[in-house]
Amino acid sequence: MNWNRKRISKKWKTVLWIIVLSSISQLKALSQAGQDTDKQIYLADPAIFRSDKTYYLYGTVEGNAGSGFKVYTSTDQKNWQDKGYALKKGEAFGNGGFWAPQVFSYKKKYYIAYVADEQIAIAESNSPLGPFVQKEMRALKASVKQIDPFVYFDNDGKIYLYHVRLAKGNRLFVAELNEELTDIKPETLKECISATEPWENTANAEWPVAEGPTVMKRNGLYYLFYTANDFRNPDYAVGYATSTSPYGPWQKYEGNPILSRKNIGQNGTGHGDFFRDADGKLNYVFHTHNSAEKVAKRRTAVIQFHMLKKQGKTAVFEPEQNTFHYLKVTDN
Repeated sequence: MNWNRKRISKKWKTVLWIIVLSSISQLKALSQAGQDTDKQIYLADPAIFRSDKTYYLYGTVEGNAGSGFKVYTSTDQKNWQDKGYALKKGEAFGNGGFWAPQVFSYKKKYYIAYVADEQIAIAESNSPLGPFVQKEMRALKASVKQIDPFVYFDNDGKIYLYHVRLAKGNRLFVAELNEELTDIKPETLKECISATEPWENTANAEWPVAEGPTVMKRNGLYYLFYTANDFRNPDYAVGYATSTSPYGPWQKYEGNPILSRKNIGQNGTGHGDFFRDADGKLNYVFHTHNSAEKVAKRRTAVIQFHMLKKQGKTAVFEPEQNTFHYLKVTDN
């Protein structure tokens, strides 16, 4: 009996040690996860602009969208550094609600198209880091509220502003911009897309949403990418449409959505921008919900896309799911 007791006692000691070691391992994992969460970049409606060997990341600052736009930089897309505010309230149009920035270069300067006070404005700078300012603090003229600008430069020299107008839903419009980037040409304004497909309004909302436009051109065909559903809806997802003209008519891809929680495993996937990396690969930067339980603060992620030929010149865009990752800040 004594021998059996000793053997049982020794067995339980072994079990206890396994439990203790497992607990320590779990605590370390939780601690590391907490550290990683602390380093997470929380930008909604993000965009990445690449200049030379540097990537510049901008977006809506979750929890502090009344201050302006922050910028993060990286040379390898893995290590990101917080460089502070590229546009500050008081130096360009807007009292609050600084959303959805897009940065581009034009005539040896850098510009940021953005939303403030539910209007679209464009500011300029000598550097992608900013400061982006306006000599005259003003928004583009509009008879309605408008958000989510995307400035597209076509091969013929014309400049187009794809954007959202708030009228019986969030609807996508396009208009030609003047060369000074100060206003659209009103006679060119035309509606592009509204949320009419089942996947675009899974909540059957009275105010359907199509927003976050991005445009690219391939083999003479225009591709208009957009996000549908309210941003708080877990079914917030990305689709696209094609046209032979920058004005449309637009034919929605029958395989939409191309990016959603169904293929990424995260809620609220969308409202981003495409960019090419130094290797020429096509990437999409976007946001997701914070978790399955809550929306904010939304997390910034990147995924690569590849293109497959569908019919003739038309391409099918598909995400490479194993490339999905969240962006995090490294120690300066």
